[in-house]
Amino acid sequence: MNRASRPTRFPLGLDRVVVKAPEARATDPIRPQRPLQEAAADARRQALPTGVGLDSAGVRTRMVSRLRAEGVADEIVLSAIASVPRHAFVDTALVVQAYEDTSLPIGHGQTISKPSVVARMLSLLMASPYTRARGHLGRVLEIGTGCGYQAALLSHLGRHVVSIERLRPLHHKARELLEPFRRHNVRLVYGDGRVGHAPNAPYDSIIAAAGGDELPQSWLDQLAVGGRLVAPMEGSHGKGQVLMVVDRFESDWIRSVHEAVNFVPLKSGIA
Repeated sequence: MNRASRPTRFPLGLDRVVVKAPEARATDPIRPQRPLQEAAADARRQALPTGVGLDSAGVRTRMVSRLRAEGVADEIVLSAIASVPRHAFVDTALVVQAYEDTSLPIGHGQTISKPSVVARMLSLLMASPYTRARGHLGRVLEIGTGCGYQAALLSHLGRHVVSIERLRPLHHKARELLEPFRRHNVRLVYGDGRVGHAPNAPYDSIIAAAGGDELPQSWLDQLAVGGRLVAPMEGSHGKGQVLMVVDRFESDWIRSVHEAVNFVPLKSGIA
């Protein structure tokens, strides 16, 4: 195990979903216009399959069974995955693939991660000795909100979640998609994830959805003593990304390297 070293840069992206209202007929009564975001959210919900289809708990249960068979053993993580409908966070054209173990495009060259990768990263967070003692992730910082799916999962695992997104359209989209779930312990922040979010630091758990050559020092500084960080990072000798786990102690950060992954690059700034 090595000491975590200093800075680099940060991520993410998605697409705004544009929902066209149906054309009015001459016989339709005139109604007051609702706010655009509310109307778009209603239209999106109506477009999704319901009932015994993708809204069925059985669909998520089968996905959880596959993850368990593939070695995901943390039942708290699996319970959260069983509770959150992944299809509600993907574009309507792709909902039929929502419960396959595959990443899906979400616009701007970005993807929603494979369920197995999400489950693995959350399991690594939960495996921290301090987290096991608490039974939850405590105060969580998520770098890269994306479509909001992982933030929804984290809301079941942590006491308070701050999720930061650098792209304004994604920030607004995640807010819209998360609203029906009314997870009051989630705060969405529009900002540069590379610098973290100091106002709510320190965090017991930090998880990143993008990878760079080095971990930003701001993330390490905002990690509480006893806390754990999980993020993709470039491996040695240019061999691609690996999952990096960093545990913070009183005067040091200790890191360990895990399996290969493939995430979008870490970028700085806002857009």
